[in-house]
Amino acid sequence: MRIGVTLTYAVAAVSLVLWSNPAQAQSTQTTPEANSPGMSSSPAPGAATEAQQMVPARASLTHTWDANKLKPGERIEAKLAGKVVLKNGTELPNGSMLTGVVTTDNMHPGNSKLALRFTEAKTTHGQTVPITATIVGVFPPQSTTGQGYNNVAGNQAPNNWTNSELQVDQLNAIGGVDLHSRIAGENSGVFVTNKKDDVKLAQGRELTLAICAGGNGQNAGGGNGGL
Repeated sequence: MRIGVTLTYAVAAVSLVLWSNPAQAQSTQTTPEANSPGMSSSPAPGAATEAQQMVPARASLTHTWDANKLKPGERIEAKLAGKVVLKNGTELPNGSMLTGVVTTDNMHPGNSKLALRFTEAKTTHGQTVPITATIVGVFPPQSTTGQGYNNVAGNQAPNNWTNSELQVDQLNAIGGVDLHSRIAGENSGVFVTNKKDDVKLAQGRELTLAICAGGNGQNAGGGNGGL
């Protein structure tokens, strides 16, 4: 089982950001297993209030996300692992698809970026539910448990997020790629690197999330670049 600290969750449609910038950003070298996301002292406005409406969730990537191939506005998907009941009583069954689109981010300099925002959950019953989500952790695929049993994709990494955790900076989340996210931010999360020329999340990777019902009022296809 992978252990990670998750600090902000969001499940639903996703907005991804593709962007390249020669500016350099400093990252800490840790392994995904040992990494612990750090809290920042500057949460987004309204973060504490929004966090009270959020619940933890977990999902896995149904296909690879590659910043060099995805274009702004292009949609991506992640599959919900386990049933999630939102604070307003809405139920998202196991296997519901979280969808989103590629957007932009100007707050985190790096050689390559992939920014994303979840905006919808499409349930297994065909219902579309607007959501707000924050990515609080990312973990590599794992097909079996420590005991050798088959693992259901999205189920191996525990989600320990609590509503007091408003911002995540998971350094070296994916071998040289950092994750930055915050509750009530415009994006669900931004993946950034100074060590590679591409940000790529392989099919089967897992996300831990904080999620609540309703959109955050931003345009899923655009945004002004804030996290």
